[in-house]
Amino acid sequence: MGAIEEIYADLEAEVSESKFREAVEAKVEQMGGLADEETAAMLVAHELRDEEVAGVADVDPGMEEVKFLAKVTSVGDLRTFERDEEDEEGRVLNAEVADETGSIRVTFWEEQAASAVEELTAGDVLRVAGRPQEGYSGVEVSVDRVEPEPDADIEVAVKDAYDVADLRMGLSDVALRGRVLGTEEARTFERDDGSEGRVANLLLGDETGRVRVTLWDERADRAAELAAGDAVEVVDGYVRERDDRLELHVGSRGAVEDVDGEVAYEPEATPIEDLELDDEADIAGVVRSADPKRTFDRDDGSEGQVRNVRLQDDTGDIRVALWGEKADADVGPGDELLVTDVEIQDGWQDDIEASAGWQATLVPLGDGEARDAGREASGGSDAAAASDGDTGDGQAAGLDAFAGDGSDAASDEGASSDGGDDAAAEDGEETTFTGVVVQAGSPAILDDGERTVSVETDADLSLGEEVTVTGMLRDGRLDAEELSVGERA
Repeated sequence: MGAIEEIYADLEAEVSESKFREAVEAKVEQMGGLADEETAAMLVAHELRDEEVAGVADVDPGMEEVKFLAKVTSVGDLRTFERDEEDEEGRVLNAEVADETGSIRVTFWEEQAASAVEELTAGDVLRVAGRPQEGYSGVEVSVDRVEPEPDADIEVAVKDAYDVADLRMGLSDVALRGRVLGTEEARTFERDDGSEGRVANLLLGDETGRVRVTLWDERADRAAELAAGDAVEVVDGYVRERDDRLELHVGSRGAVEDVDGEVAYEPEATPIEDLELDDEADIAGVVRSADPKRTFDRDDGSEGQVRNVRLQDDTGDIRVALWGEKADADVGPGDELLVTDVEIQDGWQDDIEASAGWQATLVPLGDGEARDAGREASGGSDAAAASDGDTGDGQAAGLDAFAGDGSDAASDEGASSDGGDDAAAEDGEETTFTGVVVQAGSPAILDDGERTVSVETDADLSLGEEVTVTGMLRDGRLDAEELSVGERA
């Protein structure tokens, strides 16, 4: 094996031997006879080792020059612009390239841009050399040299549209369809240069997951035009990371457009009984009670607001504190609700509670979706069995599991769970009660917005149904003699 072959064999950069030899010959010519082939090969190998990164995720704007191998995933349009001091127009073209580590935008100028329009297609593999810099939507590389590498294999799918599960850091030119799960009002902020910016957020979901969408400046008003359940498509979005989570951003080049049809979204929630202190989780259930909104003064003198609701699934219930504009949400007893990204904190009397702050979203659910969400998260098991007579710790399910000893945090905020005696009915008396099913099984628990009652019944009731029961009150429970089911609340 010759010296050049040995140097190439030790080289870990992904370049073919023929390309390496061409670079060596060019280096010999460049050195004007001051270096033989072996010396030139060592110089070329050194340059390749220093400049070629392991993946596009390692490209940093602080690097002077960088080389990498990547696959073209999309090619933009050729654009022209006016130069400051010349009459002729400049030309520029952006393309998206990716490898297994991420995605990055590369920019072609002038003749390279014109050639790229004719020769570059999605799926091409390129070896790129260029200058990294901070661009409009993150790090991008201004191309100095580019060579096709048709024999190289990069396992990156070329997509016209993305699902939430496909998103990864650095992607741009992203098209993604989703169902609007929630929106937030636009906010203003001051940039470092003193100018004023605007931002708003959406939460979108599809069959593969959900993602927060951040709308900047003139796009921020779009959030006020949308409502939960709308089907939309994000066009020309770009992916960034915040608090270790991926977000999809939409700037002046992007848009959020209405689309026909529906987009499926299957929420997954952590069963309430599985929540632990310091968790960050999604929880779903039926609203059992909702307290009035309260205002308070912050340390900085500003005014805040909070509203407590009690959310219940088949495994238990928990108080959820809705902060800021979420305190104005139109939710009440019987509503099925998913609350995303809540923080589980210390609550009243050593209980835990969920805090729904800026990062949380309230997602209205359809009939039965709250229970389905909990089943998905727990692997499909029906946790309702836990409420069929015994909680597992020797205490009866139903009202007795939530009231009687003052430990229910909701009662501290004014919610009643006194057994729902409907005008102080006593044991052995017949009474009628109408309420929403907030716990299924036997006994079932009904809530009319002011009080709850435990009902012994063999009827197959579902969360959220409005039920009227007539029967005898025995041992604090209503033994159903007549029962009618109305529409879901």
